[in-house]
Amino acid sequence: MHVKLTTSGGRRYVQLVESYRDEAGRVKKRTVATLGRAEQVDGSLDAVINGLLKITGREPMGAKPPAPTVSFESARALGNVWALTELWRSLGFSGLRRVFRRTRRTTDVEALIRLMVLNRLCDPESKLGVLRWVQTVALPEFGPKVVTHQQLLRSLDALVDYQDEVDAVVAGLLRPLIDQDLSVVFYDLTTIRSEGLSQQAGDVRQYGMAKEGLIARQFMLGVVQTAEGLPIYHEVFDGNTAETRTLLPTLTKVLERFPSVQRLVLVADRGLLSLDNLEALKAVRLASGKPLEFIVAVPGRRYNEFIELLEPFHEQQCATATQEVVSEHAWNDLRLVVAHDPVTAAAKTGQRNERIDALIRQADEWSGKLTEQDEGVKHRGRKLSDSGAKARFYHAVSEAHLSRILKVDLGEELFSYHIDDKAKRLAEMMDGKLLLVTNAEGLAAQNVIQRYKSLADIERGFKVLKSEIEIGPVYHRLPERIRAHASICFMALILHRVMRSRLKAADAGYTPERALEQLQRIQHHRVRLNGGEPVAGVSTISTEQNEVLHALGIGKPAAPEQLALL
Repeated sequence: MHVKLTTSGGRRYVQLVESYRDEAGRVKKRTVATLGRAEQVDGSLDAVINGLLKITGREPMGAKPPAPTVSFESARALGNVWALTELWRSLGFSGLRRVFRRTRRTTDVEALIRLMVLNRLCDPESKLGVLRWVQTVALPEFGPKVVTHQQLLRSLDALVDYQDEVDAVVAGLLRPLIDQDLSVVFYDLTTIRSEGLSQQAGDVRQYGMAKEGLIARQFMLGVVQTAEGLPIYHEVFDGNTAETRTLLPTLTKVLERFPSVQRLVLVADRGLLSLDNLEALKAVRLASGKPLEFIVAVPGRRYNEFIELLEPFHEQQCATATQEVVSEHAWNDLRLVVAHDPVTAAAKTGQRNERIDALIRQADEWSGKLTEQDEGVKHRGRKLSDSGAKARFYHAVSEAHLSRILKVDLGEELFSYHIDDKAKRLAEMMDGKLLLVTNAEGLAAQNVIQRYKSLADIERGFKVLKSEIEIGPVYHRLPERIRAHASICFMALILHRVMRSRLKAADAGYTPERALEQLQRIQHHRVRLNGGEPVAGVSTISTEQNEVLHALGIGKPAAPEQLALL
């Protein structure tokens, strides 16, 4: 049945017409009702139409449709994990899949390792904390449907079981990023605090002197990085290992992993220098047969060995200098490069003199009190003795690191002290000086100084490890899992440094931390209408977020259906 307009005598009529079949089966039409002339039909038919709508169960004309029921799921961060996943893939970390595909493990080890690395950069947590964090993000290219704590621990075990293969993949993706003609590498150590009192076979957690100056249970982490700030190797050592014993083993591993490097200049801090190290370093050869070149700082405790060289230099060039002075001398068939900074020297000398003056005032006060006691003058409090004054003053001098200058006369019966003027002049002469030993050819003395000062950049890398990546404190007790945890953090440091390099090259004005914070605001949303299937979408990308993605060389996030929600 339908409505039809017919014309008769120049007028148009609205008719209700139905189709039917006659006895012969032919389709015919007949008029059921004439509703009136077309030009006269107005709102008078609304009642008829609404009645028909009511019969069919529909809303009448003019009625407001019912509001749809809308339910929103919690939004999940997408932009930060998307960017890091793209970096992971583009750098070549996906090659870890080949390593673990040959194993009999049923879990996707590469995906779980990637998950823990991303967590270190986005919201560093314990392995249990990863399970909470994963429920707040939309992960791209993530296969596992469920992640458990045991799966994460087993992935750490797999990482250690196949450490050589993993290291080969990491070294392979780093080689294209390294200057093969002249690679300046920096090496330094830091201490990582660990928790727990249990003892394990081969435990790397040992009590040692932490960087904060405290005795703590810890392990040591050595990191090698290039002049561009790219970390290329790491090693875990026992917490009580002497720093000088870590240099050669680490260097041997680096040369094995990057045999194509034509020239290698090692820059290391003063804590790694010893006569044995220097002789061993001079004997090291690259795969090409060329000698290893090095720039190593002389520790302050050994400055006395260079007095004869430094006194003429100090008197002639440093005493009246107003800006940095650099000099070079021959020493044991090596080059000794000396830099003097008059501003630093004046500051250190002034600080030392203030500490000396404060100690002298304290000593004079005690001496006066002892003299008055001998004369019968009484003071409030406990009576001071000469032995007590000597012990307290000796302790104060040692705490101020001035025992070479302020000498307490411990052998005398009465409290007394004296100033070693020669030691004081020597200390002042060494203020503001940097002594470097090197065998590097073709580098001017000023360039040697600049190379060494760049070592401060690896300290910033350790700061990233300890603050942004939060490598410690470590709660694992098994040595293998501690080493695996360090590997996870090292991979995170590589991604962090690559991000920093790309952002700096693009002059984006963002640190990696601020970039990830900006990208975290790109979120994945899911909405259900009237209880139907959820509709997924990605929040609108702002101009700032688009600039960050462009600086990192990364495209916009993928379609929502390609994301994993755990």
